[in-house]
Amino acid sequence: MSSPNAYPCLLSPIDVGPFTLPNRVIMGSMHTGLEGDADGLSRLAEFYRARAEGGVGLIITGGHSPNRDGNLGIPREEMATAEDAARHRVITSAVHDAGGRIALQVLHAGRYSYHDHPVSASPIRAPINKTAPRELTDAEVEATIDDFATATALARDGGYDGVELMGSEGYLITQFLASRTNHREDEWGGPLENRMRFATEIVRRSRAKAGDDCLIVFRLSVLDLVEGGLSGDDIVTVSKAIEAAGANILNSGIGWHEARIPTIAQPVPGAAFAWAAKPVKDAVGIPVVASNRIHTPEDAEKVIAGGMADMVSMARPFLADPDIVRKAASGDRDGINLCIACNQACLDHYFVGAAVTCLVNPAAAREGEFTPVPATIPKKIAVVGGGMAGLSAALTAARRGHAVTLFEAGAELGGQFNLAKHVPGKAVFADTIAYFRSNLDRAGAVIKMNSPADAEMLKAGGFDDIILATGVAPRVPDIPGVDHPSVITYPEALTGAKPVGERVAVIGAGGIGYDVSLFLVEAGSRHHVDIAEFNAHWGIDSSIAGEGGLTGEKPKRETPPHKVTLLKRSEGPFGRSLGRTTGWVHRIGLQRNGVETLAGVSYDRIDDDGLHITLGGESRVIPADTIVLCAGQDSRTDLVQPLLDAGIKLHVIGGAKLAAELDAKRAIEEGTRLGLSL
Repeated sequence: MSSPNAYPCLLSPIDVGPFTLPNRVIMGSMHTGLEGDADGLSRLAEFYRARAEGGVGLIITGGHSPNRDGNLGIPREEMATAEDAARHRVITSAVHDAGGRIALQVLHAGRYSYHDHPVSASPIRAPINKTAPRELTDAEVEATIDDFATATALARDGGYDGVELMGSEGYLITQFLASRTNHREDEWGGPLENRMRFATEIVRRSRAKAGDDCLIVFRLSVLDLVEGGLSGDDIVTVSKAIEAAGANILNSGIGWHEARIPTIAQPVPGAAFAWAAKPVKDAVGIPVVASNRIHTPEDAEKVIAGGMADMVSMARPFLADPDIVRKAASGDRDGINLCIACNQACLDHYFVGAAVTCLVNPAAAREGEFTPVPATIPKKIAVVGGGMAGLSAALTAARRGHAVTLFEAGAELGGQFNLAKHVPGKAVFADTIAYFRSNLDRAGAVIKMNSPADAEMLKAGGFDDIILATGVAPRVPDIPGVDHPSVITYPEALTGAKPVGERVAVIGAGGIGYDVSLFLVEAGSRHHVDIAEFNAHWGIDSSIAGEGGLTGEKPKRETPPHKVTLLKRSEGPFGRSLGRTTGWVHRIGLQRNGVETLAGVSYDRIDDDGLHITLGGESRVIPADTIVLCAGQDSRTDLVQPLLDAGIKLHVIGGAKLAAELDAKRAIEEGTRLGLSL
């Protein structure tokens, strides 16, 4: 628990043009993928209603294009007609009924559009898009500006309190601002004064068309992190011009989507980029918002108390917990379910066309499916296994009024999460485990640690239902010599149960193989927790003296404490099983640390000389002091048959049900759904 007044700056009101917000927290924009569904807007209404009820000062929706050209390629993500505005009334009414305020983000994707007719300031293809854009004509530039203003007015007609004009992350407005993408020679290109006219005219015309009672937030990249981006002086100049044009709030964006520097992934320290908002705050008289990887109320309070910004934007934390503001205000810090920055169920979903939700909170954007109902007949339930599947099932069932006893054979809860917390950037996993432990205690569940369960004991306990969530055991591949003293399992490596030598061979290149390799080569590194070291590690110039805030120096190759060789049986590129939006960060980490990767390997034997393999028809020895097995997992199912034989009602979930492609997202959702169904 924390004091109810632990966050005095964060929870203080602030004037933002046409009205006063009750606190300094903005729920940042997130694409949800729901807009195109038949019932998508109704689901979005419940999604935003829950966050408004949770006390957030202002909600900003996912991006909606002002015209067809600016659409990202997702159906119906536009605000261009009166019909569009009318459709959104269900959302704005829900938020206002809950006492909240909401703004529509107006976003033109420009060259980031994934349809077949993208447009931009200049015909320069984005490195993350296969299709080159067409250059907008002067008349089309004028029409696009008017489309932004029309979208702003339509948003007001649809009941929104205002808009956020997206001028960040490499979208169209940014493409006009930066010399990287604006090679025009007319009045919209050349010197910064011309390049920023597109942005300032959008603000000016939007204000004129929507009126003074419309909140206008402008999201500006305060750190581009790409060559040809804006310098710090440029950013301040643009900020002043945006304020003069009529914006009420300046929100900060960090990095373009094509930047090769992580901005929201797990290796990013908390509030790592808040410093980039301060020069803008010092230059303008309207509120300035810090954003990116601000996931705890403590970090948010420090940002505001330290004078770096007037407000904070927290996006994914509201997927993890819709009540984060209310809980912070009431002193219920232990009750907050923190975002772990995994991207697995949010961004990774969106980029494959699936609706967004959250790994640690599967109810996100599916509130109607996960509404807990008190148990009509409370049951006595045993949960065997304290991994994420067992914890989620136990907590959900206990909150509904069932009498839950959880048996954990080990000394710590968390299962695979408890191992992952040792990996650089994943320390926040420990917070998730602590959240479940604290809330299980509150819900009245009994937790028995160091308590292996057996069929006789469970049968004698008189339980109505038994949930088997015993998880997995590391698979030991059939390799001659696999019992050699140099061979250890990945849990033994991550926990330090067995020492790891200087030369290491890692067998298996799935997610765990990557985690173990990073754990070994980045042991002792602090760039994932220390902001100054993070900036140095990624070549970020905190003075933003040059274009894009880059130092211009090639990052130095690391000298890791272990020399690692990562091997896999399958052919093809490494990292295909990693997260769609985060895998590249892990691949860069291994490359910079000199990890050798070998695919299409046959494992011949292990002996004192190391790991003997066949690669490309040739025999080879990988000298290794330690060989770490990351070759998959096997379900722990020893109790299944004895319990079935005893006639006990049994539910098997998580890794015990399916060990292939071990998946915490699936485990938590299975546990939650089961807890709701009992």
